[in-house]
Amino acid sequence: MLKRDKQQAIFTRAQKALPRGVTSNFRYWGDDKTLVASRAKGAYVWDADDNRYIDYRLGFGPIILGHSYDALDDYVAEASHGGHIYALVTEREVRVAEKMAELCPCVDMVRFASSGTEATMHAVRVARAYTGKDKIIKFEGSYHGMYDYLLWSTYQPVETMGNRRSPIPVQASSGIPGILRDLIITLPYNDFELLERTFKRSAHDVAAIIVEPIQGNSASIEPVPGFLQHIRKLCDQYGVLFIMDEVKTGFRLAPGGAQEFFGVTPDLASYAKALGNGYPIAAFGGKRDIMDIIGRGVAHAGTYSGNTVGVAAAEKVLEILADGRVLAEVAERGKQLQKGIGDVLEQHGLPYVVTGHPAMFTFLIADHMPRDYRDWASTDHGLYDRIAWELVQRGVMPDPDSREPWFMSHAHSEQDIAETLTALDDAVGAALRDGHHA
Repeated sequence: MLKRDKQQAIFTRAQKALPRGVTSNFRYWGDDKTLVASRAKGAYVWDADDNRYIDYRLGFGPIILGHSYDALDDYVAEASHGGHIYALVTEREVRVAEKMAELCPCVDMVRFASSGTEATMHAVRVARAYTGKDKIIKFEGSYHGMYDYLLWSTYQPVETMGNRRSPIPVQASSGIPGILRDLIITLPYNDFELLERTFKRSAHDVAAIIVEPIQGNSASIEPVPGFLQHIRKLCDQYGVLFIMDEVKTGFRLAPGGAQEFFGVTPDLASYAKALGNGYPIAAFGGKRDIMDIIGRGVAHAGTYSGNTVGVAAAEKVLEILADGRVLAEVAERGKQLQKGIGDVLEQHGLPYVVTGHPAMFTFLIADHMPRDYRDWASTDHGLYDRIAWELVQRGVMPDPDSREPWFMSHAHSEQDIAETLTALDDAVGAALRDGHHA
């Protein structure tokens, strides 16, 4: 068993000072399970009791190079000596915006923000302003930020979402006004017919459709062949903007993100996570005629938008990732781990599928590849969650929720993969012995 004395004492204090003892709901794993981090380096994170974990959560995806990457930290530290925020534009912002425009197919112009939530929120505002329409289409199981307009049908039980032919948008939190339901249309992912029928019926009211090209909060479900292209075609046909939420896929799947990887160009895109390798930086960008309405009757601002620390981090990260070699190595390590996971699960006689890109994937205990969030719900996620928790006990840290991907970084080594697979073999055996196989 892992040591818990120091972190349990810290967490007891945290529960008196922070609601549930955390600063984000997703960090709470239970009163006697929540971990307290102390430091991280490379592919590893240590807790307050000095237990070391091979980290596949990577801060929910930002860490593409590895924790505390020396060349990046040194560059950011040097840049920060000249101040952090000025309430003025800087040449560094211009350089990063130019580099993003060079790499990302849809980007002509960029505005910076501090979080993925802000980036998608402003992209939605711009889409509504540009089209003069109010409704947004999103897909069930997709997460686009912690704000009222899009926090619908995200984590809820599928039985609350109605029939798939006529889905019911469901608030993901108390405190979200029900009246906003009139502004959102939720659909299952990868359903060509239902999407086309929805466009024919409602496109006159729809400003944009927002898409996680790989559903980063829904088991890394990928688009079936042609689905993103179908979205592009419908948007062009009906005058609806295509927003690609690249907060997780941007600068992770390819230097140009999912747009480059899948060969589909949206009208607007949002970025965060890998853009800063852990430093707080986000952005949204798109076609010039759309982005150029900002500041001309369309609001966007933020005290920390374009801060030196975040923008310097982005500058260095893009310099490192631009030629694609680092990302190719990340994907190769991911493929090795994907294959090894499959081998272990086969040895234990479990039905399984591996979903997602090698840089952000998961496995599911299932006999079919899920196409949408409703399919995910029919997998044996109870057994998966138990396996994941057993892995944590053995010093390997995926998220203990099968909806969350395993993220790979450039710091993960072949030795890390070997250790992970040994731990997985033990973890699966323990989970099955404990009778958690549904």
